[in-house]
Amino acid sequence: MLTKYEEIMNEIKTRIVEGRILPGDKLPSVRSLSVELQCSINSIVKAYAELEKEHKVYTVPKSGYFLVGGNSLPHEKFSNLIDFSSAGPDRIKMPYRDYQHCMNQAIELYKEEMFQYSEPLGLATLRQQLSKQLQNLQVFAPPERIAVVSGSQQALDLLVSLPFPNGKEIICVEQPTHFSFIESITSRGLKAVGIEITEQGIDFEHLEDIFRTMSIKFFYTVSRFQNPTGYSYSNDEKKRIVQLAQKYDVYIIEDDYMGDLDTRSKADPMFAYDPSGRVIYTKSFSKVLLPGLRLGAAVLPDAMVEVFTKAKFAADVHTPVLTQGALEVYLKSGMYNAHIQKLRKQYKKKGIILKHAYLEHLPEGTSFSGGESGFYSTIKLPEQMKAKHLVEHLKKKNVLVQDATYMFLPPYRKENRIRISVSQVEDQLIGLGVKKIGEGIQELLNRKINK
Repeated sequence: MLTKYEEIMNEIKTRIVEGRILPGDKLPSVRSLSVELQCSINSIVKAYAELEKEHKVYTVPKSGYFLVGGNSLPHEKFSNLIDFSSAGPDRIKMPYRDYQHCMNQAIELYKEEMFQYSEPLGLATLRQQLSKQLQNLQVFAPPERIAVVSGSQQALDLLVSLPFPNGKEIICVEQPTHFSFIESITSRGLKAVGIEITEQGIDFEHLEDIFRTMSIKFFYTVSRFQNPTGYSYSNDEKKRIVQLAQKYDVYIIEDDYMGDLDTRSKADPMFAYDPSGRVIYTKSFSKVLLPGLRLGAAVLPDAMVEVFTKAKFAADVHTPVLTQGALEVYLKSGMYNAHIQKLRKQYKKKGIILKHAYLEHLPEGTSFSGGESGFYSTIKLPEQMKAKHLVEHLKKKNVLVQDATYMFLPPYRKENRIRISVSQVEDQLIGLGVKKIGEGIQELLNRKINK
């Protein structure tokens, strides 16, 4: 005979099978489900705890229980869906339980600070810890130059509008780049110039020409695992970019949001080649921890600390103390480094599988970039093919991909690029998914030929 909590577990599993609860959906609250099923709150809590042990659900502190994402649903409607469009971290690999302990400890450590405003640039103790942690990435900076931000996007969004010491106005940005930075530029009507990044990187002669002939305020670059191309600069390329910036009085904003996942032991950020302040370094914890935390860091030049502090204060006064404290505990405990080691192996494996699948299944007339991290990669389609048409065609094959058209500034827009992410795709489905993409491309090409 089943116990009450086992009956509740079966009821939840039935709802999952029937498609009434989908991946990422929030489960009914403990109280509402106890009323609905006419049982005790303790029975619901026990059932949810057991489902969590089975990796079917996960908890988010103060938010509730959620159904784990992925492609393992037994319901036929979802079991064959391959999602290359979602680019968040693998939910199953995220350290929910560990971080919950850190949150609880942070409440005890910072219970006084939570009832008063904090420093705009972040808790002093967290900034000290970040100063130590960043050394693992060859970023050496004192706590006074480090700002804690609500996700690295906040730092980028503030920086695009701030005056820079060089007094220049135009932003140079890789093309394509991620949606949020494009939005930061276009929504403000800022002056910007693009430089194309391909599977071979960028044209340095073109970059120098831009720096020499235009009033470039800063060059925005994602130096490792670029979004959407997945491209990572070599150390020589990074040095060359820094040298050009020094020569023409251009600042660099180096977005190294996934630098932790780099398995190349001797790969350095651009910051390492000019730590004086020419390179502004930003990183995020969203892609390797919990995106909902919205935590990041920026390393600023001395000359910009004051103006950035005022802008940060105007934006949100300060990043929430509780999440800052939890990150500090997580970093100090060693949990973060252990977690990163696991993720590096996971995403490197996914990247290898993806590249092999590309080489085997993509038809002639296409090319691909990146993929080393397992997070981002692009496929360049034949010139006559529009990405939006392929996206719709692949949906019929239960394959989701991202149209990268709007990851370009309007003057540089290309409509034949799709972005791929395998971060949330099971390893055994990557090859099958790429095969379906290749087949879809060929089918659309055949339609053109037969018209």
